[in-house]
Amino acid sequence: MHLLVGLGNPGPRYAGNRHNIGFMALDALHRRWRRLPWRARFQGEASEITIGTDRAILLKPTTFMNESGRAVGEAMRFYKIPLDRVLVFHDELDLPPGKLRVKTGGGNAGHNGLRSITAHCGNEYPRLRLGIGHPGDKALVHAYVLNDFAKAEEGWVDSLCRAMAEEAPRLLAGDAAGFQSKVHLAMEAAGHGSPETLGRPAKKTGLPD
Repeated sequence: MHLLVGLGNPGPRYAGNRHNIGFMALDALHRRWRRLPWRARFQGEASEITIGTDRAILLKPTTFMNESGRAVGEAMRFYKIPLDRVLVFHDELDLPPGKLRVKTGGGNAGHNGLRSITAHCGNEYPRLRLGIGHPGDKALVHAYVLNDFAKAEEGWVDSLCRAMAEEAPRLLAGDAAGFQSKVHLAMEAAGHGSPETLGRPAKKTGLPD
């Protein structure tokens, strides 16, 4: 069994924010695969899905971003899921819009959701870094991540979430490279193949508190 965690902030005020792309990814997984309804559990919204032959728990913490680790720790303990089978989907400023990378452990780059999970559960868990690009000025980052995706961005966001959901069996099988490749190929086929197409290049920075 895997625990698939999407990071975001709860409530309609934040639903379309760039910071909430982790929630959007889990909603796409929930739509694609055989699933149970969402219900309030583990200080979040949880559901069980079957991806191919693999059982997985979906979790969207409702603790707000900086306390996400409390919800993740509670679900891990209940299901006795080891840390290396916890996959966290989160927004990433350091990647161009529509790009993704899978990594395990490493630094949290100032991301409060990752920092909380590390504090409560440990650091060596796989992360799905979902590129949202950068506004171009570090002073604008806070407002940028807490604003909704622009209308022009909605196409690539939907395509990315759909492609990740479709290729999820590769991810759960441990084929991170194949998963990344297939998702990026699907994005190219949908016309979202480069930062220029998506409208904004990425710039190296961290997410502030």
